[in-house]
Amino acid sequence: MSEAATCEIDLPILRERDVRLWIRREDELFPGLSGNKYRKLKYNIREMQRGGHQTLLTFGGAFSNHIHAVAAAGRQFGFRAIGVIRGDELAVSPLNPTLADARDAGMHLHFVSRRDYARRQSPEYLQELLGQFGPAYLLPEGGTNPAAVRGCAEILGEADAGFDRVCCPVGTGGTLAGLAAAAVPGQQVRGYASLKASGLEASLRDWIPGKHWTLSGEFHFGGYARIDARLVRFINDFRTETGVPLDPVYTGKMLYGILEETRRGQFQPGTRILAIHTGGLQGIRGMNLKLGKKGLPLLQL
Repeated sequence: MSEAATCEIDLPILRERDVRLWIRREDELFPGLSGNKYRKLKYNIREMQRGGHQTLLTFGGAFSNHIHAVAAAGRQFGFRAIGVIRGDELAVSPLNPTLADARDAGMHLHFVSRRDYARRQSPEYLQELLGQFGPAYLLPEGGTNPAAVRGCAEILGEADAGFDRVCCPVGTGGTLAGLAAAAVPGQQVRGYASLKASGLEASLRDWIPGKHWTLSGEFHFGGYARIDARLVRFINDFRTETGVPLDPVYTGKMLYGILEETRRGQFQPGTRILAIHTGGLQGIRGMNLKLGKKGLPLLQL
């Protein structure tokens, strides 16, 4: 696998504040497994194979990039993929593009009630699932575990030591943890939460060591997979001005946050920022279906 391209972004607000911003295009690395999803799966797939498992079972919501990526990996690497999907009502509804892609890639979609989905970390519930589907390598929601953190640490290399700040979107925190582990002394890592979770930073500090990272909880736009006309306009304008497409769940919110903090003067003049594009562009199709139903403007494809 080749290294992800890194491009500098030129916008008036960056020039005005004397801040330089680069984007690491992890989204271009691997078809179907773009961005941090490939990084998270890389060592998990090796662990699964080392353990002799032929099946990987994991969890996600209806618009989960993780579910989409695991399905693509199952087809690519030849293992059986099972996705436990939140919302049993989805079993009798037309599949959105994310779930349709997962099904077409060969993933078995197992729809469960929200009550059962809330038990996804319970050992008893996991045993129930293994009893139903047979032996499997279990991967948590979002794919975050020590093997995933190890993979995400590889996003940064020696050539990145010159960046003052490294930024990434945050869902379950695996990418943030990997970047924090790989950062060089004096380098700050900042995560931008894509979901509304008041205790997220406290929970992350239980397992991500160090004081060289921070988490912004300001730019989630109401919660996970929530979006409004303001964010749609930002993402569309950013693509027009820079040529870089952003997804509405993760990278769009992160870049909105970075540029808003730049406007506020939160970065010192001369600051060099590296933002990690974690992929998720496939989710635009499903998001546009939601936006259309609400009469909101659509994201550019």
